Amino acid sequence: MTLFQLLLVAIIQGLTEFLPVSSSGHLILLPTLTGGPDQGLAIDVAVHVGTLLAVVLYFRSEVAEATIGLGRLLRGKMDTPGARLAALLILATLPVLVVGLTFKLLGIDEMLRSVAVIGWTMLLFGIVLYWADHTGRSDREAGDWDVKGAVWMGLAQALALIPGTSRSGITITAARKLGYDRASAATLSMLMSIPTILASGALLSLDVIGQADAQLARDASIAAGFAFVAALAALVLMMRLLRSVNFTPYVIYRILLGAALLVYAYS
Repeated sequence: MTLFQLLLVAIIQGLTEFLPVSSSGHLILLPTLTGGPDQGLAIDVAVHVGTLLAVVLYFRSEVAEATIGLGRLLRGKMDTPGARLAALLILATLPVLVVGLTFKLLGIDEMLRSVAVIGWTMLLFGIVLYWADHTGRSDREAGDWDVKGAVWMGLAQALALIPGTSRSGITITAARKLGYDRASAATLSMLMSIPTILASGALLSLDVIGQADAQLARDASIAAGFAFVAALAALVLMMRLLRSVNFTPYVIYRILLGAALLVYAYS
């Protein structure tokens, strides 16, 4: 890949990973619509690492609390907020691990990588996000997260394995419908992304072990670095905007892009 193509992939992944517009959908569409090469699994792993570092840095206090809590959890103790957060994150991650592994073993993930699928999911789940955002209560905060919230958000996250759904979008949708305010819904969604990105990155890494060379390592480092910067910028912008703006701008973008993709797919 050329330097421009690497930067394009990294920036798209970074900007869309945490916005409710589907990073996987955009990355699948990129070579389809531009005629460029597919970025390959190694670059996929690299940009996942970049976005993971960005969310860990942004939510470093929560991550530190959950990491310390995980240590207590492994010792059979759930007597601190950090241990409770770690347990809920594990619970919320289980559905996507089970469904993701099933999809991979059966080859379902490859069957869903089409413009038509992305168009429909962009459109339909954008409408669902609008519905949840405008009908959900806002009387719960991130600190109120419980087993019910983790289960429902975890099940919703598994739906994001369908390209175009958006992991952040569908988990935010579930959180808003459960009554979490917008900032808390986004915070919980971002924290859920950490174990999910770790798991998906580890799974992808198994497929690229032994393929690395100096050129690929250089490309991966560049992609990871730019994905980190783009993801951090997207996180900062979205969390600030949520203090005064709802999710409607993202919904409008999803509907317009979804409609355009459906016209392209069926024309």
